[in-house]
Amino acid sequence: MKSRITITAVVILMIAATAAPGAQAQGLHKNGIIDLWADGKTGFGVYVPNERPPAEGTGGRGARGARGARPPALYTVEGGRKLAENPLYDFVFLNIEGNYDVDAVRAIGEGLRSPSAVSYKTYLVRIPPIERDGEEVTRARVKEVLDLGADGVVLPHITSPEEAELAVSFFTEAGANVWSPSNPTGEIIAMLMIEDPVSLARLTGTANVKGYSVLACGIGSLTGSLGGDRVAAEEGNMRILRASQRIGVADMITANANNVAQRVREGFLALLMSGDLADATIEIGRAAAGRQ
Repeated sequence: MKSRITITAVVILMIAATAAPGAQAQGLHKNGIIDLWADGKTGFGVYVPNERPPAEGTGGRGARGARGARPPALYTVEGGRKLAENPLYDFVFLNIEGNYDVDAVRAIGEGLRSPSAVSYKTYLVRIPPIERDGEEVTRARVKEVLDLGADGVVLPHITSPEEAELAVSFFTEAGANVWSPSNPTGEIIAMLMIEDPVSLARLTGTANVKGYSVLACGIGSLTGSLGGDRVAAEEGNMRILRASQRIGVADMITANANNVAQRVREGFLALLMSGDLADATIEIGRAAAGRQ
């Protein structure tokens, strides 16, 4: 059974719809995915695709080139514009965890806000983890990404409740109006990811931290840290889902054509797709969610 995020948020939505003509159609939030979450509905999105041709800059030796180095991903304004023109997407997810690229953040943001956009796409950016580059660098990046127009920042590999509190403080210091159960009119999305057994063991404490929007499992990383045990990783994933539902935040997970309908039924409020079958998968998911 899919739970609603907060009764308060739904009440605010009803008041807003009554107060102004057309407000119900437009929703309370600029980021329409928040309105979906407040109503217990699933939003669908895609990873921003790497636009660099596989063999570019490799001397014809494949994606890794002569010395085994993979060329950096390429993200352009035109790529962002194409995403903005697709009516299936509620959000887009730029992953620069492995290579922080401020030009990519700027380019995709510009493309998403082009006049040809068919709807407002919530723009999420995943940056490198705190434990890799440190507190001060990560704090600066959260502010920089938000200043460049992103609607949310994803903090991967959160290791503890203390680190979760630190991550939330970055948004506060940046002056971000974060959507959370205690702030249902917020617009910015703060997303925390749990990706290893040690942090999973401290899930309750991390989940209870106040002031963030999405709690998610990095299921690929968790599976790897569990020695490839997919069953144990899925058990951890479901624990995180139940924790998110208990505290009233959203949970995001990747999905494919084989499991997207199941993920909708389980109650995940954000499903993330990639690859050539992304659109077809989203159509299956939207049908399962009653959003044709």
